[in-house]
Amino acid sequence: MEEKKSKLSILTNGFIKENPVLVLLLGCCSVLATSSDGINALGMGAAFSAVMIMSNIVIAAIRKIIPDNVRIPCFIVVIAGFVTVVQLLMKAYAPALDKSLGLFIPLIVVNCIILGRAEMFASKNGVFDSFLDGVGMGIGYTVVLVLMGLIREFLSSGTLFTQQILPETIPGIKIMGLPPGGFFTFAILVALVNYMTRDKAVHVRDFGEEDLEIARALRAADQEKEKAAKAAKEAAAETVAKAETSETATEKVAEVIEEEKGA
Repeated sequence: MEEKKSKLSILTNGFIKENPVLVLLLGCCSVLATSSDGINALGMGAAFSAVMIMSNIVIAAIRKIIPDNVRIPCFIVVIAGFVTVVQLLMKAYAPALDKSLGLFIPLIVVNCIILGRAEMFASKNGVFDSFLDGVGMGIGYTVVLVLMGLIREFLSSGTLFTQQILPETIPGIKIMGLPPGGFFTFAILVALVNYMTRDKAVHVRDFGEEDLEIARALRAADQEKEKAAKAAKEAAAETVAKAETSETATEKVAEVIEEEKGA
């Protein structure tokens, strides 16, 4: 089995190596929809990170008492609780941002990044490691979101965080503020990350390489069990067949003896 990752490796895993957006390509819907400008991107990233970190901590703390057959509903309940808290805080202290992000704050409940990390990491590791994982994934998600927001905002209106950078006389590329601009920016960033990591060793991109090794080990163990069960079944069948043959032979010998006595 693969050795346990260091604390630093767990923390930095979500930056580039397993970045949830640019490498794993998860949660793209909210990224494309809320990255029209820097303010929206930063607000969405902060809300996501808060839910990600707190959910990881709680799920890791209660992982041993959650029944395996209802673990996903339990994860969703935990995540939904923190999403509700974040949304209420946002409504109270940042109503304009809450109105701008709209439905995408409640949709954090079913964000596949948070659910995926809960299933693949928090439910199998301790509280502190899960906290580090949540921080790393939250930072990786937020950095990508803010970077996309700033690029799109600057190209579409010449501003950064609503502050005018380019003279207003210079026309912006309006399409960058529209949905197609999100796809263009996202595609360029994904291509850039792939180019930067092209010489690195190729790994299967899942929610954790250690989980892949565990899955392989479990699969191999299951195959060995199946082989052992099959061999035991064949041996039992062979033993039964030999016993039946021996019993038949004994009966024939007894019959011959009886015949000889009668003669």
